[in-house]
Order: sequence, then structure tokens, then C-alpha cells
Amino acid sequence: MQPYEMTLTEAAEAIRRRRLSPVELVESVLGRAEQVEPRLGAYVAVTARRARDAARKAEREIAAGRRLGPLHGIPMALKDLIDVAGEATTASSAVRAGHVAETDSTVHARLTAAGAVLTGKTHTHEFAYGLTTPQTRNARQPGRVAGGSSGGSAVAVAAGSATFALGTDTGGSIRVPAALNGVVGLKPTYGLVPRHGVTSLSWSLDHVGPLTRSVRDAALVLSALAGHDPRDPASLPAAAFDALPPQGDPDLTGLRVGVPRTYYFDHVDPEVETAVRRAVGRLEELGARTVEVDVPMTRYVQAVQWGLMVPEATAYHERTLRAVPDLYQADVRVLLEAGALMPAADYLRAQRARTLMRREWARVLADVDVVATPTVPVTAVTAGQETVTWADGTVESVSDAYVRLSAPANITGVPALSLPVGRDSAGLPIGMQLLGHPLGEAVLLRVGDAYERTEPAARLPVTPEAGERAPAA
Repeated sequence: MQPYEMTLTEAAEAIRRRRLSPVELVESVLGRAEQVEPRLGAYVAVTARRARDAARKAEREIAAGRRLGPLHGIPMALKDLIDVAGEATTASSAVRAGHVAETDSTVHARLTAAGAVLTGKTHTHEFAYGLTTPQTRNARQPGRVAGGSSGGSAVAVAAGSATFALGTDTGGSIRVPAALNGVVGLKPTYGLVPRHGVTSLSWSLDHVGPLTRSVRDAALVLSALAGHDPRDPASLPAAAFDALPPQGDPDLTGLRVGVPRTYYFDHVDPEVETAVRRAVGRLEELGARTVEVDVPMTRYVQAVQWGLMVPEATAYHERTLRAVPDLYQADVRVLLEAGALMPAADYLRAQRARTLMRREWARVLADVDVVATPTVPVTAVTAGQETVTWADGTVESVSDAYVRLSAPANITGVPALSLPVGRDSAGLPIGMQLLGHPLGEAVLLRVGDAYERTEPAARLPVTPEAGERAPAA
């Protein structure tokens, strides 16, 4: 196994035991990036010099007995909405040409304090306003979409050009690319991870979270990120937080897993449904009890998601949209202009509906510990494909399809974890989503870790051929 193929947990243990140095690990990851970037386009910029300097510093500190913890010397990538002092934050947009961050975001500062090493900034769908990340190709099959808007981060992790990465999630933008590229993606509880220094898409829906190659990796990263920051108005009060799953027997006896009767299995590819239901069966074999649940207010999900996101995004971009409209990509500019036409009453109705949805979801979660669903209804579509046609003849846009099953967790603010549970007949990854109680990350991660440990084939490795096939014409 090459160092770039290691999970965060494996690399951290090898570094702790002095079997691997941070310099060796970072060089391996940078070498992998150099190999696959021409085909995949995950990065806006690779910060190789910065990474090598940080790796040498980490090596000296560890040799002197000053190891900071499991992230010390571990290579990470950050979605290019996240500020790093002295580096550009482009949001993958010409609007941000020449912009350089003056100060660190809270999440970068915390990861740096934990010893993580920045390898670069990853592509997003422009200003995170989309579900495909068109600059980036799928790590498993480059002719397919990467998913978005954290597509660059997911592809970097899946391809081995980062050991872990951060993304942002406003309607599914961590979980969607995680599912499409076969990695783990965690959207934490709203307010658990501070967003200071992170470019906003929609302030009341935005989350920051990790993309990793294992569930345990996600827990390690979340433990470094979580905590109050007064500079984020939505930041939750400080509290002790430890999400690391226990390493003993993966026994789920007594755990109640909600399986939706409605919404989450409607208009879902049969191979996706089969894989997710099989994964739920594995949880039952581990001792969990399944409970059928009815998902509330499903007819309002799309309207509430767009009713909140569109006007908030337009408000954020109001000045630049007036000053330099031609610098935006056409798909994003249309959405921003549409937001200016939305009546304030519609936004207020969306906020009222969100309050009702939160109340109803709390009633559902009172009877279960987690809810298990598909992450996305269909695996990665061909690059350039605009619609999905279902068996009953219904036609749905790709963006609407990908956001449909992930948006409820953003509207309600509950935590959600996506993890790989197999592949379809084309070899494309399938993701299962676990949703939990507010601040219930430890339960989600315990369940995901138990599944992953008893279904090792579901965790898709970084393989030598990953990303090395020529993209489809």
C-alpha cells in the first residue's frame, strides 16, 4: 500500500508508531495529485511548497515528542470557499480573480492547530451554487459528473490526492459528491462547526464538514472542528464533543433505525434501493431494529429549500451581481437574478414552513435513533446530462434529483452522514444516508462505523487505476 492510499486513521497510527513520517506521506499525496490532476481537475491550486514546509515542521515536532494528535502531519484539502491566510479564495469564479484571504477561517485555524497539512484548495461549482462541479471529473469514472458543490474535495479524497478534505453543504453539497465518488461525507448539526471565514451560499442552510475515506476518519476530523465561535452568529454554545466510535464489538442491539415509507424511496433507481435496503439489513444483523416511518411535509421540501436558498444567495451577491454580472457563469447568474424577483412574503413563508418541518421531524426522530435512506436517487450521470427520466415517464433535472433526498437535513439542521454501501452494474458507487437527532453525530458515526467494519468491501479503496481512464468524449 502506498501512503496516499491510507485512510486518515491508518496514516495517523503509522506516524504515531514512527513507521511513516509526515514528509513521506505528504510527498506521496503530492505525487498522486501530480499524477491524476490532469485527468480529474479536483484542485484550483496545489500548495506544494506550503505543504512540504508544514510536513517538515510536523516531522520535527513529532520527533521531539510534541505530537499534537491524530491529525498531526496529515494532508488535507479545503474547498475553495474556505479562507486560508495568504492564499486565494476563488470560489471557482472569475468574480474572485485576484482575491487573497487576509485571515484564516476558523476551520482552517483549528485544523492547523491540530497539525494537519494543507495540500491545496479544491474546486466547487461556482460559489457552491450547483450540484455537479463541472470543472472536475468523477474519480471512479471520469466521464461521469463529480457531484457538487464540493466535488473537488470528494474527488481528491477518492483519488488519493488528499487524505481528507473539507466541503460545505447547503442542500447536499458534501453528501452528494461523497456518494457519487464512493467516500464518506458528513454534514454536521447546523451550528456545530463554525463558518467564520467561509464564503456563504445561504447563511441559514450552510454547513461545513469533512469528506474522508472511512467513517472513523470523519469522526477524527469532526472532533477537531466542532466548538463554539462567537464570530459565527449560528454557532452553538461550547460543549464537550467526542464523536469517535468505540473500537469494540460493533453491536447495535437496541438501536432503532427508521426506514421511510414515503418520499425517500420514491423515484429511486432500483439498484440504489436494493443496495440501501441490503445495508439496512446488515444493521439488523448487528442487532438494530427497523421501524417504518412516514416522512412529514414532503410536498414542501423543494419549495422550502429553494425559497430559503435563492433569496439568501442573491442578497450575498447583490453588489457584485450589479457591478460585474458578466463574470458569473450563466447558470449561476440566472439563479442570482431570479432571487431578486422573489417576493419577501415567499421567503417568510419558507421560513414558517421550515419551522413546521423541524417540529414534525422532531416527532419522527422521537421514535427512532437514526433514519436510513439513499443519499441520492441515482448514481453519477454522464457529464453534460441535464435530466433523469424515471420508469413512470417523469422527467427530473439532474440538480433537482441530486438535492431531493439531501435537502431535508439542511432545512431542519439535523446531522446526516453518507457512506458507500456498494456499486451499481456500471461500477459506480452507491451511498446510504443516515440522519440523526440534533447533536447526534456520535450515534450516526457509531452506526456507520459498525456497518463499515462488518462490510469491508463497501469501503471503496483508492486504487492505482482510479482516475486514470481517459474521460468520455
